[in-house]
Amino acid sequence: SPHTSLISTLSLFLGTTLTISSNHWITAWMGLEINTLAIIPLISKSHHPRAIEASIKYFLTQAAASTIILFSSTINAWSTGQWDITQLTHPTACSLLTSAIAMKLGLAPFHFWFPEVLQGSPLITALLLSTAMKFPPVAIFLLTSNSLNPTLLTTMAIMSVALGGWMGLNQTQVRKILAFSSIAHLGWMTSIIIFNPKLALLTFYMYILITTAIFLSVNTTNSLSLSAVMMSWTKTPPLNAALMLTLLSLAGLPPLSGFLPKWLITQELTKQEMAATATIIALLSLLSLFFYLRLTYYSTITMSPNATNHMKLWRPSKPMAPAIAILMTLSSTLLPLS
Repeated sequence: SPHTSLISTLSLFLGTTLTISSNHWITAWMGLEINTLAIIPLISKSHHPRAIEASIKYFLTQAAASTIILFSSTINAWSTGQWDITQLTHPTACSLLTSAIAMKLGLAPFHFWFPEVLQGSPLITALLLSTAMKFPPVAIFLLTSNSLNPTLLTTMAIMSVALGGWMGLNQTQVRKILAFSSIAHLGWMTSIIIFNPKLALLTFYMYILITTAIFLSVNTTNSLSLSAVMMSWTKTPPLNAALMLTLLSLAGLPPLSGFLPKWLITQELTKQEMAATATIIALLSLLSLFFYLRLTYYSTITMSPNATNHMKLWRPSKPMAPAIAILMTLSSTLLPLS
């Protein structure tokens, strides 16, 4: 119903704003909780068993992560008397917080819930889970970047890029492929967040921009699996041609926008004498390149070999066409900014 949608949307805005603008642990935690409770109706609204399962998985992981955040802030307040987010100094609290935020974001090894939840959600909710719902945890990461555990973060970053590439290889569902792509991109962001928080934020913004373009275009053609992506060329050829460029941009190929954060992160890691880490994550991102290339191949180069035996979908209305056009243009042409 429109009332439920309105309340959920407003609660999402409220929760995100509350977490981003707070400097006290309790208000940040409240914002995260409001966000979690607001997105659950959007995940489960189709009443499909998979959607219900996804919302339960989402609720349990997010509740556990919020509890650990509260626990780490309490430990810190107990030892230092400070409830300020930027004053996190206790080593145990720092490690706990790093793990809790990783669980919120879906970084490896806490990534198991994310592909399953995305697969059980409608496409627009999956877009919200991949982008808007990551804002508050990333904001906490940025606020506490001075006190995070560098070894733990670098390990999680390398694991995320590796798992995001490796596990996406044999997927046939578009939402799961985009979930593993999200895990890999957050790995890149995490690798740099201690050394250069602004660059981590740039990486996050660029990821949001490109992922939004892909989700909206996939939603327009209603392509949920690779076989559906194959059929989508006949529906909207120009959109599929643009989708090819956007996917290659998400893969981080040079003339496109997605190359910008990867280039700058590699440069910054090398400056910080972490050339080994930079080399490892650059090589591991070749794994993700494979499944992006497979998606582009299916969407633009492969034509369905036979006449489809199901009813043709009525040509979809295009309320999001201007947004898709703007986002796709930005996804391909922002590299000169650097």
